[in-house]
Amino acid sequence: MRQSLLLLALLLPTLAQAWGNHSPMCYRAFERMPEVANAAAVKAEPLVDFLRDQERSIALTLDAQEAWARAHLPGHAPRPEALRFVADAKRSDAERRAAFLRALRLSPQSRLALYLQPDPREAASARPPIDAELVTVTKPGAGATQRFVALQPGEMVAPLAVLASACDEPDYGHDLNLFDDNPGHPDYGFGNQPFGNPAVSIGSQAPFHMGFFHQGPVFNTLAPSFARTFTELRVQQYGTLAVLAWQTGHAYWGWRFAGLALHHVEDLTQPYHASAAPGATLRHMMWVNLKAQLGAPADRQGLVVLQGNRHFVLEQFQTRWIIEAARKQQDGALELALRDTSRDARYPAWSVGYVRDVVAAEAFAAGPATDGAVVVGAPAKFVTDPNFDFAANEAQLGPELARDMQGQRDALQGQIAELLAHFGAHSRNALRGLLKQVYAVSR
Repeated sequence: MRQSLLLLALLLPTLAQAWGNHSPMCYRAFERMPEVANAAAVKAEPLVDFLRDQERSIALTLDAQEAWARAHLPGHAPRPEALRFVADAKRSDAERRAAFLRALRLSPQSRLALYLQPDPREAASARPPIDAELVTVTKPGAGATQRFVALQPGEMVAPLAVLASACDEPDYGHDLNLFDDNPGHPDYGFGNQPFGNPAVSIGSQAPFHMGFFHQGPVFNTLAPSFARTFTELRVQQYGTLAVLAWQTGHAYWGWRFAGLALHHVEDLTQPYHASAAPGATLRHMMWVNLKAQLGAPADRQGLVVLQGNRHFVLEQFQTRWIIEAARKQQDGALELALRDTSRDARYPAWSVGYVRDVVAAEAFAAGPATDGAVVVGAPAKFVTDPNFDFAANEAQLGPELARDMQGQRDALQGQIAELLAHFGAHSRNALRGLLKQVYAVSR
């Protein structure tokens, strides 16, 4: 039976994106948070300026990150010594930047360009548009809502815009093909991809954006590879760099790295990223895998397709609703939920265990209700037919989905609003935690 769930790990989950476009949601979540709204404009600077100016401090910070990960993260894959970031004033900016990406174990193709994703609620930006390929390694899909504008070195920019733009950025290829069985992998020491299909490029980022921390001991024994996720590592890496940047006068990169860290926190507010299969019991997963081993794989494949379809439908519905309301400059249930600061204090203060013990635990618990709301709220053919692959037909079916859901969506609206209230509260609590560290260091 253990082997049967290991086979399932090759298929579930393959969806690496949790919320589609994070930026419009982050504009709403932070626009009235005093620490962001009242923060002074910051001067944009290329990454290499920060790296050159703070090379020695960055080296110490990255070493401390690795030591922390080895001490606190179960299943951590130790960083090979050859990837250690060592200060070297004689090397070129390009060499320094490449060394930084290696030490963080990010894709060598990561752009980290100067750009913004404007708030869709505002009028057209006066800044010139920038080609998506200069910002993201991944090719935007037909229904992508991201729009990028150029940011010039030395230009003053609002922290809200920097933060909200960066909240979407880790989906731009930072975590693609980093495992030993991925094509063209960079020898980062992460081992083989623990779940998902290693031959599917976009799926290779899933273990950095998902966290299955609450499946239970039986599931963990039968499918131990699901426990190998690296979301907490990314939060720690980006978060400590944000603190360093703020402390050393590089405020632009403080807000930028903070947004990168928040992305991974926000991904785990999505139940389909905190549970291997929110709509299926462990008994059902074991049963369909046993049947597959006995030569009847249809039910297992159906489970994979249905979970993927429901994830896509939830994401499509949420993204279209947010964008449509933003362009009309209207507030609805989602916008109110994202801004709802009354929930923030219901959670414990930000800590080392917050991502695992608070964010992921809450999303895992919300899994069955979320999956049920999708089934009730969406047209049946999109979420109950295992022979229908929504992802393969997303561009054509998006408008049909939006039209057909008009009379059926109340339950799903309410559940998404609840999830986005979690998204906003955890994002603000995480940011408060990072800013508190800045204050603690400066005293």
